[in-house]
Amino acid sequence: MPLTRGKKPTATAGSKIPKLTKTENQEEGPQVKRSSSPPNGAPKKRTAFIDITNAHKVQISLPGRKKESVKKTARKTSSTSVSAKNQANLKKSSSVSSEGTTAEKERTDAEEEKPSQEEEEAAQKNVATPVEKLVAAAPPAAREVPTHLQRQQIPEEFDIDSENSEDCYMCPEYAKDIFDYLKQREEKFVLCNYMPKQPSLNPEMRAILIDWLVEVQENFELYHETLYLAVKMSDHYLSQTPVHREMLQLVGSTAMLIASKFEERSPPCVDDFLYICDDAYKREELISMEASILQTLSFDINIPIPYRFLRRYAKCVNAGMDTLTLARYYCEMSLMEMDLVPERGSLLASACLLMALVTKDLGGWSPILQFHSGYQMSDLAPVIRRLYLMLAAPPDDKLRAIRNKYSHKVFFEVASLPLVNIDILEKALLQ
Repeated sequence: MPLTRGKKPTATAGSKIPKLTKTENQEEGPQVKRSSSPPNGAPKKRTAFIDITNAHKVQISLPGRKKESVKKTARKTSSTSVSAKNQANLKKSSSVSSEGTTAEKERTDAEEEKPSQEEEEAAQKNVATPVEKLVAAAPPAAREVPTHLQRQQIPEEFDIDSENSEDCYMCPEYAKDIFDYLKQREEKFVLCNYMPKQPSLNPEMRAILIDWLVEVQENFELYHETLYLAVKMSDHYLSQTPVHREMLQLVGSTAMLIASKFEERSPPCVDDFLYICDDAYKREELISMEASILQTLSFDINIPIPYRFLRRYAKCVNAGMDTLTLARYYCEMSLMEMDLVPERGSLLASACLLMALVTKDLGGWSPILQFHSGYQMSDLAPVIRRLYLMLAAPPDDKLRAIRNKYSHKVFFEVASLPLVNIDILEKALLQ
């Protein structure tokens, strides 16, 4: 089923998007974006954002205008406070009733409230008095931390973040809490098989769309998180809005644009996405679809994706890049399977990792993986069996983008590895 319409045959769905020669694994190293603009006079890539700096807010000091020093300001504040204190004392003295009071008592009270000469000199010099020094030197009162703010205790044998204690970018103090929060947040984004609500679509059309989005991700050299998020947003939008088959590619490309703005440092612009759609849609249509997707999702697009959980769980067992890449291949292949859409991302990532570990003969679902994922072997077995059936099925010649991608040396040619024997897999699932 062709996804494009228009006269240009150069960027049809899943066919002629140019491939890039990569020299290093783009998952771990910095990714250098290249322009997606076509040659021969086609529109050039433009930045999607205007100037977001604070240059227009810079204040320039005028010549001849001097700032007051901190000392002068502090002295002025101190003298003001002393004056206010004296006025308060006078007001207090004048409010005392004449009955039962004598002039001597009023004079005594005024003398007691009047600041001493030492205090006045200290205030004028902005120096702490002896009493203030004692208060400052006193240790703060010990307060008990509330239960909900106490840090989660992680057993030493399950601690995988202490080694990054000096790396603030890894957030070692909050890593476990962050992924626990993402796992809880998954409950808000659980989907069902929405195809019965789409009279013009079927699972094969959705698979063709995702196969094309993989080529777009490769062509623009986008992060894998962008691809997964675009697929998630497309599914959530299609689960709530009936879409005609001619508009399906517009939904996918617009979801990729939104995901790029959310994940990328330098996202492609609108013209780039119009070009890869072979100019089948107008600029106004893409912008209108962007607004429709965001409103349908209530602007809540921070959807937990399996790719993030996969990286986390692979760290638990110190999986090598070849093992992690094999699990990524399984996970990316699962994006095209409609039956796996309802599965939670953390469960799907766990199943893909376990299948990669069994394929590489690196063990099974260890206690540290159970602790960080929250899943037992019994939770993973049904998903793994469905993954195996999907991978064992004969490949579709129309859906070759993912297999071709992971057949490259950059990805350790994991797509060409033989599938693990079903008996070995079932034995691992019984452990």
